[in-house]
Amino acid sequence: MKIGIVMGSQSDLPIMKQASEFLESLEIPYELTIVSAHRTPERMFEYAKTAQKRGLKVIIAGAGGAAHLPGMIASCTTIPVIGVPILSSNSIDGWDSVLSILQMPGGIPVATVALNGALNAGILASKILSTFDESVQEKLEQYQQSLKEKVENSIEEVQKSYPNSFDS
Repeated sequence: MKIGIVMGSQSDLPIMKQASEFLESLEIPYELTIVSAHRTPERMFEYAKTAQKRGLKVIIAGAGGAAHLPGMIASCTTIPVIGVPILSSNSIDGWDSVLSILQMPGGIPVATVALNGALNAGILASKILSTFDESVQEKLEQYQQSLKEKVENSIEEVQKSYPNSFDS
C-alpha cells in the first residue's frame, strides 16, 4: 500500500516534505511528484486515473493560489484525496488556497488540512491506511503516545520552574 504525494510546483516541496518525512518515520511507502493542474493537465489526469493500478490508497495533494490540483485529482479517482493548501507567492494570505480546496462541490469531496499543514495530511493519510493495516495502527499509537509523553515532560518542566502551577 502506498500513499501518493503530489504538488503543483517544486516551490511547494518545503511544505510537502513534512508529509513524506512523517510517512518515512512510520515506514509507509509513498511516491512523490510534481503534477500541475494548470500547466500539465494531461499528466494530472494520467496520474489520477492510474493511481489505483499503482497501488495508491490515499493521495495527498498540495497546491497554492487557485489550488485546483486536489479537487481535479479527486474528480478523476475514487481514492481518498487530502488537500494541503499552501501559502504561495501569488496567494492572498493563503485564503484563496484554503477556500479553493475546502469549498468542493457536492459529490467530489476533498479532506482539507490547515494552511501549510502537510504534516497533518501525512498523519491523516496514515490513519486511513491504518484501517487496512494493523502495523500502521500500532505505529500511530506509538506516535500518539510520544505526543502525550512530550506534553507530560513539558508539564514537569513548567512545574519545576513555576511552583504555583496547576498539579492534577
